[in-house]
Amino acid sequence: MYNLSMDNSFFDDLNEVIGEFKKQFGGESKKQGGGNMEKDFSGKLLLPVIVVVAALLAFSTFFIVPPGEVAIKTRLGAIVDSYSEGLHFKLPFVESITKFSIQIQRANIKTQAFSKDLQTMNAHLVVNHRIQKETAISIFRNLGPNYVENIVDPAVQEVFKAIAARYSAERVISERNALVQELNTEVKDRLTKKEIIVTDISVVDLDFTEQFLRAVEDKQVADQQAQMAGKLVEKAKRDAEQQIAKSRGEAEALRMQREQVTPALIELRKVDAQLKAIEKWNGVLPGYVGAGVPFISIEKGK
Repeated sequence: MYNLSMDNSFFDDLNEVIGEFKKQFGGESKKQGGGNMEKDFSGKLLLPVIVVVAALLAFSTFFIVPPGEVAIKTRLGAIVDSYSEGLHFKLPFVESITKFSIQIQRANIKTQAFSKDLQTMNAHLVVNHRIQKETAISIFRNLGPNYVENIVDPAVQEVFKAIAARYSAERVISERNALVQELNTEVKDRLTKKEIIVTDISVVDLDFTEQFLRAVEDKQVADQQAQMAGKLVEKAKRDAEQQIAKSRGEAEALRMQREQVTPALIELRKVDAQLKAIEKWNGVLPGYVGAGVPFISIEKGK
């Protein structure tokens, strides 16, 4: 109710001033003679100035804090209090207002670091952070409005460079998640002591030099070729082992057969051969045997 009545009284006064201004430019100028022209001209110039000054004073007596922000009021350099969202009043020219966002803010930080094996890496980090209304006055007094540039940025860069120096370039690539986790843990612990809440840190971009990337690519190709060659060697070894096993089996079979051959077995084989020959004989004697000695041919009926 107090604020509304104050605004109504201000606009009432403004309407009265405008009415007086119209009167000065309207009816009174026609009634007065030439001797009062200089006085009327001065009055006409003064009234707009008074209106503008009054309007500026009226609008400078209050300030609005939007949602998600907190305002710090100072009077002649001394902190008065902090204010949440809404309409608030202040003394013109005596009190000043500094606003802080208490929503999650994004800080983009670009930095350069060296790995354990002295490889150069360029990183783009995104730090999501915020402050609380209860600590706004302390941050304003100890860190200032530019706390991101003065505190957050240097702290994140220092921690990232220290962690990167513990990893080789290959580990940075293969164990990137572990590096980001360490970065989050150490930065959160460090900035919490400064009353700055870090929600999370992301490494959105991580680049190495062209020479290093080319060397990594060449190594990957060499590793793939070595793996392929190893597979071929293993296949050749398996084939050789199979061939050796096969040869050993055949040799063992021959050895066993030789051990089983006896004079009795040889005679038995001969008898078997003769029996098979008799089975195949057609009853006709050959005309010649040996070294050309002919058989006596006996013809039937003679």
